[in-house]
Amino acid sequence: MEFGLTDDQKMMQDSVNRTLERVSALERVRKAAEAGGHAADVLKAVAELGVTGILIPEEYGGLGLKLLDAALAAEALGRHVAPVPFVASSVMAPLAILHAGSEAQKRKWLPALASGELIAGVAVSERAGGARDKAGITAKGGKLSGKALFVLDFDGAGIYVVADARGSLHVVDAGAKGLEKTTLNTIDQTRAIGELNFHDVEAEALAHEAPAALERMIDAGRVMLAADVLGAGGRMIEKAVDYAKERKQFGRVIGSYQAVKHMCAEMIAELEPCRSLIWYAAYAFDAFPAEARRMAAHAKAHTTEVGTFVARTATEAHGGMGFTDLLGLHYWFKRIGFDRQALGGPEKVRHDAAVAQGWVGN
Repeated sequence: MEFGLTDDQKMMQDSVNRTLERVSALERVRKAAEAGGHAADVLKAVAELGVTGILIPEEYGGLGLKLLDAALAAEALGRHVAPVPFVASSVMAPLAILHAGSEAQKRKWLPALASGELIAGVAVSERAGGARDKAGITAKGGKLSGKALFVLDFDGAGIYVVADARGSLHVVDAGAKGLEKTTLNTIDQTRAIGELNFHDVEAEALAHEAPAALERMIDAGRVMLAADVLGAGGRMIEKAVDYAKERKQFGRVIGSYQAVKHMCAEMIAELEPCRSLIWYAAYAFDAFPAEARRMAAHAKAHTTEVGTFVARTATEAHGGMGFTDLLGLHYWFKRIGFDRQALGGPEKVRHDAAVAQGWVGN
């Protein structure tokens, strides 16, 4: 039995990487980060590859692929710190609509999401990351009230998929009356994160009461964040190794010193096993749903902790240069930092894994 990617999956990931090398170079990332919001030209290039509709069935204009394929795309996006919406708009929101939406709702939103014409933000932080003071959404009579923090893929969103306190999912038009939107400044400037305040805002509830739909979309989002860290961490290691081969101290390249060799080797030894963990978590999402929550939690908790170690060590390998804006290493460093906490930090997602296994109560 062969455990690995198919030729098609390898070709897809290679295609995404080559495209991002062309359209999402460091200078483009820098400009997008300074301007705030996503880069429309990079999003267009990604959409032309079909990445925006990677999980959406072909009948709605997407590619109809699996979560493992989406994880490969997420790894490429993390590798290039691509300033584009993906985790919420291309993964979590489509899954929510597919699992809980009516046929009419699917036809209303999925084709536009697949083409990249529509961006969907997702407001589930209070359900995924734990309760926060004065935050949370209540639903009554088809209207929402309350506050949602750390809304993913916030910039340019035409709709928001919102989870209320009961776990039900609603779609809200970005221009709805009574909806206040505020952009939040976070450590990661390559992503647009926001806050939504609802004052009796009209919302369209997804047709089917499916508590599992919320868990499924959160699990998928966690796997995507882990894959993003894998890509970002791998790129930081490459940059550290390249720098160690060029930088000289006392007449020798620093990579010839055993201490530096050990730093680079340890980063690789820690990060590479995360690849199989993420692949299995993504595979289990579709093939073994009963394992999905546990594996998604383990993949995110472990990979983001390893990613934190890699980010710190790769920066140290660059010496004082590692902290400068000139090298731009901080974009990967901060991306990993945001991924660690989004949709629940390591402690929270490990608790969710324990609950899923019946070890502790909710």
